[in-house]
Order: sequence, then structure tokens, then C-alpha cells
Amino acid sequence: MAQNEALLNKLRTIFDLNIYEAKIWTGLLQKGVASASELADISGVPRSRSYDVLETLEKKGYIMQKLGKPLKFVALKPEEVIKRLKSRISERAEEHVKELETVNTTSIFQELELLHKQGIDKVEPTEMTGLLKGRKAIHDHLKTLVSEAKSNVTIVTTSQGLFRKVDALKHTLRRAKERGVSVRIAAPVDGNALPSELKNIAELKKFGNAKARFVLVDSQHVVFMTSDDKDVHEQYDSAVWVNSPFFAQAFTQMFESTWQKLERV
Repeated sequence: MAQNEALLNKLRTIFDLNIYEAKIWTGLLQKGVASASELADISGVPRSRSYDVLETLEKKGYIMQKLGKPLKFVALKPEEVIKRLKSRISERAEEHVKELETVNTTSIFQELELLHKQGIDKVEPTEMTGLLKGRKAIHDHLKTLVSEAKSNVTIVTTSQGLFRKVDALKHTLRRAKERGVSVRIAAPVDGNALPSELKNIAELKKFGNAKARFVLVDSQHVVFMTSDDKDVHEQYDSAVWVNSPFFAQAFTQMFESTWQKLERV
């Protein structure tokens, strides 16, 4: 019986199966009840491997043995399989989160910190740059920089970029403001179309029709986007991060004169 290759590939990804497991499982779903040899013939999986695969699928909760002889197997309802899989993934995720919450008190974390510090000490400041690919990666890195900001954060963005950044960074920006960090935002928007989350968080100024997209943090970090957000899909958006006080301070000084001329919203 021919099996749908596209379906098999999707099942492997979604249900975390190898190719033999996906073939045996779909074969059993098609057959209803079958023996290992029957499933080997249906799926094309070598008979020498079919018992091992069936045992694995049984442990994972996809199938069960049928009472009686000869030995045969029954496929569970896909709905039940999904419930079990979701439960296992949730349990593993919770365990992993608990481990991560306590790992910073362990010797492993201290060793990682030491390795990082030793590595950073060997790097010239001008070499501390990175390419960020995809809007999510950009926002994640900005969250890190803003969460570590000590004095000031300046965001220059487009009208649509303003709403995206506020949505992604609002909690981090609020906490930075509470720590005494100065937050400034320049974007081509008017007061009637401002995200409500900006209230009491940032000083906002209207930046005309400018298409600049960059973020300055503590006159040390610069993240500048390389494309117009109207012309690029979020998955292909990209940015360059530079960790250089000399470069960041020069960038800040150049923008400062522009900031002073902008109209406050």
C-alpha cells in the first residue's frame, strides 16, 4: 500500500518520529489491527526492524498490543495521541524551566560565566559585532540590551516599527524606566495614533518621514536595521549589533542635534 511521502514528512516533524516510526504508525492507522509482519509489508519497513519500531511506538503511547495470539497491534485514536504528546511536552518543558531557574546557583553556571569573561577579555572592542537575522531575533537581542541598560535608551524607528517595538519591549522598557533609565523614541507618528503603553515610559518626538531604524543603549551599544521594514518580510529582516563605546558615542552625538530639533508629541 503506497504511503503519502508529504504526510510522512509532516508527521516526522510534528510528532517527533523517525521515518520508520512514521511509516509503521500510518500503516497501522490504515489497517486498524495488524501484526508486525503485516505492517512491514504495508509500510516497506524491513521485518527485522518492525518489532523494534512497534515497541518504541508502544512506549511513546501511539499504539498498544491487542490481547490474544498471534501478537497484533492496534493504533490509538490520533486525538488521544495528541493529548498524550502535549502532556509529555508540557511536563518536559516544566522540568527544563525548573532546571534553568536554578542553574545559575550551580558550579556549571559559574564555569560558563568564567569561560565567557575570559573569552570577552581576549576580544578587541571593535570585534564585538553581530548579525541578527529575523525580527524575532532582533527583538530578543534588544530585550537583553534594554534589560541591562544603566542610563539611557534611544529608539529611532518607523511608524509601524514603533507599534512592533512597543509590543515586544513594553515590559522591558517599563522596568528600565523604573530603574531610572531615560527612554527616548523618535518616529514619524502623531499624538492621535500612539500606543497607549508608551504613557509614562518614554519621551516621544515626531521624526517626520524619516526611515531610520536604530537603537542606542548607554552610548555603548548600537543596533541598526539594514532594510526598510516596508520592503522586507519579518523573517528576512536583519540588523547589525555593535558593542563599541567609541562608535556608539559618535552615533549618539550625531543624532543628538537632530533630537533637539524634533517636535515633542
